[in-house]
Amino acid sequence: MVEDLRLDSLEGVGPVTTRKLSDAGVHNVMDLIVRGPVDIAEITGMEKDTAEKIVNKARKHLVEGGLLAKDFISASELYKTRQSIGKITTGTNCLDTLFDGGIETRALTEVYGEFGCGKTQFAHTMSVMVQKSKEEGGLDGGVLYIDTEGTFRPERIVTIAQAHDMDPEKVLDRIIVARAYNSAHQTLILEEAGAIIEEHNVKLIVADSAVGLFRAEYLGRGTLSVRQQKLNHFVHLLVRIAETYDCAAIATNQVMASPDVFFGDPTRPIGGNVVAHTSTYRIYFKKSGKKRIARMVDSPHHPEQEVIFALGAAGVIDPEDTDKKPKKDTKKATAKKVKEPIVEATVEPKVEATVEPKVEATVEPKVEATVEPEVD
Repeated sequence: MVEDLRLDSLEGVGPVTTRKLSDAGVHNVMDLIVRGPVDIAEITGMEKDTAEKIVNKARKHLVEGGLLAKDFISASELYKTRQSIGKITTGTNCLDTLFDGGIETRALTEVYGEFGCGKTQFAHTMSVMVQKSKEEGGLDGGVLYIDTEGTFRPERIVTIAQAHDMDPEKVLDRIIVARAYNSAHQTLILEEAGAIIEEHNVKLIVADSAVGLFRAEYLGRGTLSVRQQKLNHFVHLLVRIAETYDCAAIATNQVMASPDVFFGDPTRPIGGNVVAHTSTYRIYFKKSGKKRIARMVDSPHHPEQEVIFALGAAGVIDPEDTDKKPKKDTKKATAKKVKEPIVEATVEPKVEATVEPKVEATVEPKVEATVEPEVD
């Protein structure tokens, strides 16, 4: 398998071209598919037509080897193929219901929300759950964690692993952390991730957060176009890696408050339509007291629904006793409502009927009849 993915295994790719591609960070056939002909032409200096021919040969090579889908297949074949797509359980019934079983491979799942809503905790939890066996809902694979905000904490991984009865040391050994210091470095990490993915059997790529460095570096409307182009390249690169290497991708995203919204939630994710169109699944996390709400905003086939989850020692967890408390409260409220009408019906009519009519009938007529004639 490894020899078939070597660059010199392609027809027409000689030692000179192989050396030129290797110096540019392209080490195997899969890297050619991930980078694309335009990017290959830019980083190697070769003509665009030549780069397109090499990338097309790489695609055919992977299709013949069964690593990529054919150009034209029936919907029934595609349906059978999707039945075998891997899913990573979240460890909770509520989020598994939202994701219809878990986080899918060969797809980009974007999670956005305000600070403290649980995005990083969700990323830490999934970094542990992906290492479980397939029988337990995991993929028995490693993790590539791209940390752009300095929020990755190995102590949190240890806590979550212990809560799920897993060996913390083994879990930490299978997580490869890459600290990105600027947007160019963040993109470079992803461009050179092919060798790391194959070496450590990576089944989950986490970008936390995917847009933070781009937002910090490109300020003002004058740099908006450049920022969106760079961000578009990064997000599409993440999707192509997930599809080519058969792994799941999670990208956390920051939010902003939209000033033109007078009613409803003014929270909007950063990145605009570039990130919105590229993400396969888009989920919105928001706070609700001590609990959190997750809403499926965009999906090709999932229904738009909301679920309630919480944060605990095991990462993201199911909320405790969310259904029992409201039922007890409603019963008490209905019991009180039943007793109140009975008191009103028995007391008020008796007082009005016995007291008021007698006083008016006996006193008023006598006074008027006896006093007025004597004065005249």
